[in-house]
Amino acid sequence: MNRNTLTIVVLPALLCAGATANAVYPEKPIRVIVGSAPGGGTDNVVRTMGPRMSQVLGQQMLIDNRVGAAGAIAARQAARAAPDGYTILATFATHATNLGVMKEPGYDLEREFTPISLTVTFPNLLAAHPSLPVRDVKGLIALARKRPGEVQYASGSYGASTHLFMEYLLSTTKTRMVNVPFKGFGPAITGVVAGEVSLLLGSIVTVLPQVRAGRLNALGVTSAKRVSSAPDIPTIGESVPGYEADNWSGLIAPAGTPKDIVARLHAAVIETLKSPDVAKRFATDGGEVAPSRTPEEFGALIRTEVSRWPKVAREAGIEPQ
Repeated sequence: MNRNTLTIVVLPALLCAGATANAVYPEKPIRVIVGSAPGGGTDNVVRTMGPRMSQVLGQQMLIDNRVGAAGAIAARQAARAAPDGYTILATFATHATNLGVMKEPGYDLEREFTPISLTVTFPNLLAAHPSLPVRDVKGLIALARKRPGEVQYASGSYGASTHLFMEYLLSTTKTRMVNVPFKGFGPAITGVVAGEVSLLLGSIVTVLPQVRAGRLNALGVTSAKRVSSAPDIPTIGESVPGYEADNWSGLIAPAGTPKDIVARLHAAVIETLKSPDVAKRFATDGGEVAPSRTPEEFGALIRTEVSRWPKVAREAGIEPQ
């Protein structure tokens, strides 16, 4: 059974020019619902931002960990909260990929939420066991076309984001490989390092150390541009134009949250992510700070993600569970 964890991070008051009816916002603590356990990816994003945000906000931020159903429990909880700016959701890529693999996710990212801002992106890394006779993405595609349905790749589980990200690559390149699902990404990468499966695509934070140790060969990163922590690794898009499939994290609020409150929260995110210390911390973890210029820009990203993953799942024959 999962436990809910409530953590307090002190954030002093956001001072924003042009305030109107909500000039005193926030008057009480703000709850951020997080769908990962303490120490998990999205949880770490919120905690990393906390110290700098404490310089621009004047109320406590309560981190409320609601773990389970790949973040769906957290999203359902946040969707039903009052739209007053005192409950927001730390959303992440899995909230979008869920829509392609869950029959009843229990939330609607577009209709039930108001975007605040994208915060950080974390590229994925495509890597292969040294026994696979390829050294780059072009070589992998050529092999897959020569031996359709023979190359195996590992995923964290059936329908996991790592499954969908790989199927998106196969769909884009019109190739066929076989998914070998494991019980979590940790066992999946262990299986590839051991040579049980030839290939995997997953978080650069976890995969890159195996590459640097010589246990895996890096083929490409999923981001639009090369990452600063590993500039020698090409992007998959250099071989497959248009391919991009990063993990991402951001903040959203229940639909109907007043626009001036959303604007203040967005301004706080911008100010926080300008901090060199915050950016350096994320870069160390393989991430890139990526604040949205406007809440609407983040909304456009969400719409793209919501439409993309159900289509990928259908094309891959993934049955919603």
